[in-house]
Amino acid sequence: MVLEIARAISGMCGRLGIPYIFKASYRKANRSRLDSFTGIGDEMALKILDEVRQAGIPVITDVHGPEEAETASRHVEVLQVPAFLCRQTELLVACARTGLPVSVKKGQFLSPGAMRFAVDKIRESGNDRVMITERGTTFGYQDLVVDFRGIPEMQQLGVPVILDVTHSLQQPNQESGVTGGKPALVEHMARTGMAAGVDGIFIETHPDPSSALSDGANMLPLDRLEGLLKQLVRIRAVTRELNLP
Repeated sequence: MVLEIARAISGMCGRLGIPYIFKASYRKANRSRLDSFTGIGDEMALKILDEVRQAGIPVITDVHGPEEAETASRHVEVLQVPAFLCRQTELLVACARTGLPVSVKKGQFLSPGAMRFAVDKIRESGNDRVMITERGTTFGYQDLVVDFRGIPEMQQLGVPVILDVTHSLQQPNQESGVTGGKPALVEHMARTGMAAGVDGIFIETHPDPSSALSDGANMLPLDRLEGLLKQLVRIRAVTRELNLP
């Protein structure tokens, strides 16, 4: 399934001229319930990511502890720091020292301006290849809201800003212990982000979201992705024509 999805999206992006990086977590560490799916084993999962790379598709994955950074760096082109861990100094430094680009997801509990400290930690560790991923801010107990004023504010730090479209639509802390979401708004959120001048987008997708073992409540069905990407390419062209970010 990993190769099927990676190749399908790579083909779409190739036809549309979009730079593409495939994202998959070799281990899902941030789960609400003990019985939630967390992975198939690190060794097997990393081998699958290697197969994606061998197909000519660059890969990004999450790391959750300093000891993981060096191991994961041998299997991917980009490392990502999860939102809940964006203030963990040892993790940020370990990722920076691999020399790979590092994507830091903005904590749901942080203002856009506060992300400058995460960026500084990576830069001061000798790595200037850093980006920020916006994924919404906690709004009450069971909702997230994206403040689009934060996009240009974070871009002023001199880093690309990515919008995590699907995780921004999560509804955490459900009584079931499984995060909910608003997948009907995925296209709307993506179009809004592109119009707001984000440098890239992150979208969870799956051939059958209802059967996905993780984050199915937020996913865009794979067969709807190319149509959305075509819209985003057109929106980006318009923003450039108007000399917007």
